[in-house]
Amino acid sequence: MAKNEKEMLLVGSKTKEALKGNGKEKFMVSADALTGLNEYVHWLVSEAQQRAKANGRKTIRSYDILAGK
Repeated sequence: MAKNEKEMLLVGSKTKEALKGNGKEKFMVSADALTGLNEYVHWLVSEAQQRAKANGRKTIRSYDILAGK
């Protein structure tokens, strides 16, 4: 793994399947789509950790992840 690459937290085949959609319209998925989504997931995890810590908790809750919605 390169120095700047982060561990893949997504199941590639399942994520690609979800991105393509299953309705009338199918989407193509670029080679870098999973990498971009993985970076976003890493960011969400980091934000949730910081939010839990700021609230004096060591348990990450769903609202720590969804707080940015």
